Amino acid sequence: MEERKLSLYDNITKVNSVDPELYERYPVKRGLRNSDGSGVIAGITNISNVHGYVISEGDKIADEGKLTLRGYDLYDLLSGDENKRFRYEEIAYLLLMGDLPTQEQLDFFVSRLDAHRELPDGFTASKIMSTPSPDIMNLLARSVLVLYADDPNAEDRSYEHEISTAVTLISRLPRIMVLAYYAKQAAFNGKSMIMHRFIPGESTAETILSMLRPDRHYTEEEARMLDIMMCLHAEHGGGNNSTFTCRVLSSSDTDPYSAYAGAIGSLKGSKHGGANHQVLAMQKEIKENVSDWENEDEVASYIAKIVNKEAFDHTGLIYGMGHAVYTKSDPRAVVLKKFATKMAEGTEFEAELNLLKLIERISPEVILQEKGTKKDMCANVDMYSGFVYTMLDIPEDLFTPLFACGRMAGWAAHRFEELVNGKRIIRPAYKNTIRGTKPYVPIERR
Repeated sequence: MEERKLSLYDNITKVNSVDPELYERYPVKRGLRNSDGSGVIAGITNISNVHGYVISEGDKIADEGKLTLRGYDLYDLLSGDENKRFRYEEIAYLLLMGDLPTQEQLDFFVSRLDAHRELPDGFTASKIMSTPSPDIMNLLARSVLVLYADDPNAEDRSYEHEISTAVTLISRLPRIMVLAYYAKQAAFNGKSMIMHRFIPGESTAETILSMLRPDRHYTEEEARMLDIMMCLHAEHGGGNNSTFTCRVLSSSDTDPYSAYAGAIGSLKGSKHGGANHQVLAMQKEIKENVSDWENEDEVASYIAKIVNKEAFDHTGLIYGMGHAVYTKSDPRAVVLKKFATKMAEGTEFEAELNLLKLIERISPEVILQEKGTKKDMCANVDMYSGFVYTMLDIPEDLFTPLFACGRMAGWAAHRFEELVNGKRIIRPAYKNTIRGTKPYVPIERR
């Protein structure tokens, strides 16, 4: 008698599929988006504003992008280099405390970050090296949860403990990230495990480069470029997926470690923080298949293949172009392109940067030509972030973890706001499509 083979997976698509027409019938704000693509307003925030369009008489009109943090324009926060200071710590203070610090306040905040960089005894050996992960984001999330066990007051919801926990994680995540990277290299790639101690007094950007580089050497320009990257990733409104995840978890009255670990898990996704990998892969394919990077027709021809699902991942998407909110410009991309141009000028990276600028400029034209549709589309931050990291000789494994290290300040600010103002657990509704109740059938008759 032939043995009957059973599977748990045969009907997964059939059982879980929902008729797309139902989303229109009820109607459902799919993805918590309105029909025009704008986000459903799910809360109020004083932390930041992401502006990319205006609504006039019911019509969505494209506008230049603007990002404000606690009311301060991003351009203003990052402009001027007269005093040659690192900005990430200042922006982290702004997000957590609500206003720009005085020099005395900033010095105190930096000293607290410095004092918390040390990990608990045995943490590196027992929590990172003993259980390395092929994905750094997963190890970051796990490490945050493990730090719960080393906190005797982990369930304390006082504002003092919440701020202390946030400061500790802002301080420690960069170190954990670098150690996790080298643990992965040793365990899976046969490389050496490098464990530099942090140097007291270094900024967050300097700490990362100092621990990451085998010879600990980095230039001031490199450190300041990485600092800019951290600033650009620090905060981007309450509606982005990872920040909203943090607020959803916080609304349930869970502990801060669980909330931040959940945010890290969200950021890992390829539709969120992990998108920079897709951008880099697409750019790599274009570079390999276009012989003359300065030939606009040749570049446009290959972009057309991508748009028509004939090349790259066959989705038709131009990664690095377009954003859920920004239409005419993404201020983060504007800032990044400016600093990247300055850093790449006169180096072997200049030709590649010019190619990215060309892709940015002609992609909307190609889409219009191939699809006949005109869409307000600008380069997003991911268009240039991978390129900058490559110039800084930062491995791709760390692209999204660096995003997480920068965004930790924003997550914490939104958690604080949710704790103070939320009052209710976030609980949207889902419409059930099965009518009535099915009659129960005993197992012997199925």
